[in-house]
Amino acid sequence: MKQLLLIPMLFVCYLGMGQEAPEDIDIIGTPFTIGSIEVAQLDFENEINWFDSGRACAALGDGWRLPTVDELNVLYTNREIIGCKRTVYWSSTRQGKHKPAATRDFTANGQVLQQNTNLSFGVRAVRDKD
Repeated sequence: MKQLLLIPMLFVCYLGMGQEAPEDIDIIGTPFTIGSIEVAQLDFENEINWFDSGRACAALGDGWRLPTVDELNVLYTNREIIGCKRTVYWSSTRQGKHKPAATRDFTANGQVLQQNTNLSFGVRAVRDKD
């Protein structure tokens, strides 16, 4: 019986060879330039926690990263131009090693909030303009 299960398992593994997991490289698109930063054209598809958001931005390569809270304020000011779709976005700014991370509420009140890093929010990658 174990041998019969091995054959379908090997076939499934074969089908998966050479296929890459979907990436969010497409979010970069045609970046917006605002002041001294470039902003990815799109948000990451899913809301993610603070730790994964920083990793996801860095994985885009070429200097892409999570914006600081000051840069997030610039994104908020230009939210209609760059098409921000989420309500709350992560920044890279933390108040200390074990403290919450700063987010920006992109609704009408536009507050900067401190959030638990395990919560999931929107992410828009930025990088320094060359």
